[in-house]
Amino acid sequence: MLDVANLHSYYGESHILHGVDLQLPAGCALGLLGRNGMGKTTLIKTLLGLVRAREGRVRVAGVDVTRRTPFEIARLGIGYVPEGRGIFANLSVRENLLMAQRPGPDGRCDWTCERVLETFPRLKERLDTGGQQVSGGEQQMAAIGRALMTNPRLMILDEATEGLAPRIVEHIWQVIAQIRASGISTLIVDRNYRSVLRHTDRALVLRKGRVALAGPSAQLAADEPALQALLGV
Repeated sequence: MLDVANLHSYYGESHILHGVDLQLPAGCALGLLGRNGMGKTTLIKTLLGLVRAREGRVRVAGVDVTRRTPFEIARLGIGYVPEGRGIFANLSVRENLLMAQRPGPDGRCDWTCERVLETFPRLKERLDTGGQQVSGGEQQMAAIGRALMTNPRLMILDEATEGLAPRIVEHIWQVIAQIRASGISTLIVDRNYRSVLRHTDRALVLRKGRVALAGPSAQLAADEPALQALLGV
């Protein structure tokens, strides 16, 4: 589903990503970990075409997208939940959901508005409420629901549970588990590395824009000293 080789990205003259490699097989989940400022969001934006790679290659479902525009990449079946949620404040929750509704690249429409509302019952009570008027947890539910309504083959969640109440966090992880079980490939960024490792097949840790550690999630979870050295405060 996702194949990245020797990826280098810059902001102006600042070299952010240094030869990053990663692979995400179809139907699998990959955790992307690292302290703040280590290049996680830059990597995601480069995968999506929002930041142009200087060197390297990105393939999505076998298609080379290294020089493609963001909308061309999205049409290959990528659902994106950005850090900060990206809810349109001037639209209602209903409009935020419906604006994204479309069949997936293979024509499937497994995720409808009705299914999203069954997954996030709280949104039923907020459908006609403005995007800026709902809580942070409800905004995150709407952002995930909006991405699912594109019927993606790959879901990318940047800071999946940042700033949310513990009860909402638990629900978000349950939904992520459902997404994973449905066969949608997932790429997950979250500060709670233990939760990320529990809900992924593989993971990699970035340090200063380089892959410092990578492997099966269960194997990484068993190496607490290495994780603390790279992720601990």
